Amino acid sequence: MMTSTKTALIVVDMQQGFYDTSWGPTTNYPQCENNVDRLLLEWSQKNMPIVIVRHDSRNSDSPLFVESPGNNLHESVQAVTPDLFVTKSVNSSFYGSPDLGQWLRSNQIKKIVVCGIQTNLCVEATARMGGNLGFDIIVPLDATRTFDLAGPDGTVIPAATLMQVTATNLHGDGFALVVSTREILDSLKAA
Repeated sequence: MMTSTKTALIVVDMQQGFYDTSWGPTTNYPQCENNVDRLLLEWSQKNMPIVIVRHDSRNSDSPLFVESPGNNLHESVQAVTPDLFVTKSVNSSFYGSPDLGQWLRSNQIKKIVVCGIQTNLCVEATARMGGNLGFDIIVPLDATRTFDLAGPDGTVIPAATLMQVTATNLHGDGFALVVSTREILDSLKAA
């Protein structure tokens, strides 16, 4: 897994709107936030590239609506000065502005660590697309989180199951290496 100074950390949608109760229960809060903070601290201390992504919902009823307080970044993420700040209105961070893929290539970055919210939506979409575009993707699953989600028949799938399925999709199909935050931090110490 060896990470290097050319490995970018992409923090996806760590926004206040995800604390809105309309999302429902989640299984790993505050572990996600704590682990994202640990990654941000390590990347900042080593002067490694950081990308912050914010979802700017166009739906005025969404907790992430661009003009609502929920659109604001989580406090610890907001305190970081990123190398690139991307805004998007769809799941994949590669469909935002400015162009993430172009920025990564222009900075000769081939490996990225993707973390944030929601595991099975924006994190997974970003990881899948990054893999399709030829980047080496690492997903620290414990630095992500999601919510229970109802399927088309009304059956509610627990957040823990959704996370497990995302890990299987990404790992099993070769889109990403799925690891823990600790494994990434240990890899950085060994590099």
